Amino acid sequence: MEAVGLQTYIWNNNLRSAFLLAGFPVLLIGLTYFLTLGLIGAGYLPSTGSLDGDFAYAFHLLAVSAPLAIASALIWFVIAYFSNQAIIDLTTGAHVVTRKDEPELYNLLENLCIGRGMKTPTLRLIDSDALNAFATGLHEGQYSITVTRGLKETLTRDELEAVLGHELTHVINRDVRTMVIAAVFAGIFSLIAQVLYRVIAYGGGGGNRRDRKGGAGGVFVLIALAAAFVGYMLAIVIRMTLSRSREFVADAGAVELTKNPDAMISALRKLEGDHTKLTAPESVRALFLDGEETGVYTLFATHPPISRRIDALVKFAGGRLAEPAVQPAIAEGPWGKPPAGPWG
Repeated sequence: MEAVGLQTYIWNNNLRSAFLLAGFPVLLIGLTYFLTLGLIGAGYLPSTGSLDGDFAYAFHLLAVSAPLAIASALIWFVIAYFSNQAIIDLTTGAHVVTRKDEPELYNLLENLCIGRGMKTPTLRLIDSDALNAFATGLHEGQYSITVTRGLKETLTRDELEAVLGHELTHVINRDVRTMVIAAVFAGIFSLIAQVLYRVIAYGGGGGNRRDRKGGAGGVFVLIALAAAFVGYMLAIVIRMTLSRSREFVADAGAVELTKNPDAMISALRKLEGDHTKLTAPESVRALFLDGEETGVYTLFATHPPISRRIDALVKFAGGRLAEPAVQPAIAEGPWGKPPAGPWG
């Protein structure tokens, strides 16, 4: 269902979160089954000697391995639920700042929250020259907005307020919860895919493996490698599909909060010219204000191009593109035009 308003957009986010939670066990069990087939094909597990027998044997082993896989994933999810912010802080170098540390930045965020009637999220700062920001958190009391020092020192007050409004919209729209869940699940799928690939392609299975390079063993190895590829692509797709549209909505939300589309456009233009990238894992970069890729990587980009975001603000939010400054004409004096200099 396409979102036709803010409330339906929030419902869609809730639906996506529920879909991820419901579909995750099914996908995890499927990848576990293919991992078992790959282990049989590579010689790590014994074979029955026939294709049908090995399929049945892998299914039998699934009854034992699936609960262990689900239990391991749930343990990881619990860890991520309670420690997701600590993990993100560790990977990005973010730290909490108070009103005393950053009075102007804190007051801008607090004023936006007061106008929206909501609790002020925790404010964090990253000591980096990169121009970026992002929001995190799963529920009220856990929400946080992080900005880089480069962003704080480069943007004007109005531009900074627009960026904070953008990130606050992610909180209001429940984008942050959906993205954290997606990042956790995508990380698990990516991990399983890498384990599949490395075990099958590089692992050593001794003589049993060497004896099973052809026939059913070769088929199972190919199936497992294909499953590893699908799992890796699935991790990319999960992050990508939940990121692109939300940036347009958050830009519009910033305009709604600040009533200043030109400030959002100006901030995006400065981000577009920034070539200092903020270092972070792939799943965390999907949260960033700007995560635009170039070249072939645009096929898997989690953010729309900044130029498209600016065009949307001009077309739908009444924003204006600043015109280049025009040099004033030199007025003629009572003796005519001033004489040309040595270069003209």
